[in-house]
Amino acid sequence: MSTDIFSRLKEDHEKHRAILDKLAETSGDTEERRELFEKFTLEVKGHAAAEEQALYSTMLRKPKSTDDTRHSVAEHHELEELLNDLAATDMSSPAWMAKFKTLDHDYRHHINEEEEDHFPDFDKLLTDEDREHMRSVFDRRKKAEKADAEMTPEKMEDAKD
Repeated sequence: MSTDIFSRLKEDHEKHRAILDKLAETSGDTEERRELFEKFTLEVKGHAAAEEQALYSTMLRKPKSTDDTRHSVAEHHELEELLNDLAATDMSSPAWMAKFKTLDHDYRHHINEEEEDHFPDFDKLLTDEDREHMRSVFDRRKKAEKADAEMTPEKMEDAKD
């Protein structure tokens, strides 16, 4: 496991892409789909919260990265809403796969934007102290946030059409 924050985040993104690929191959309300979706949801929610606490809290203190940081954090919240809505949708319905495809597209767009645009720009702004802080915070917070993450606070009747 890498100690560089950007490499560490990219390692998680690769795991997330692999789970999305497997989920796309599932159909219906199966144990495999349920397990993969739960794994993806808890991983992503834990990752996003830890990323905000380790990386984005640091980047908000740097005026050159404030706009990109706010954009990424806003996307985290949008993705969480998509995850919650998908969790509240009947997995055997055609709507589930349609919503999954939206989530898959939006999540891949988000992590590609982070990796290709934001991370290289952010890297130029970090001090050694910033890097040490992020290293010490990310894995510790990810474990705690993943443990506290919920599949969904919504109910089936709250799922969006």
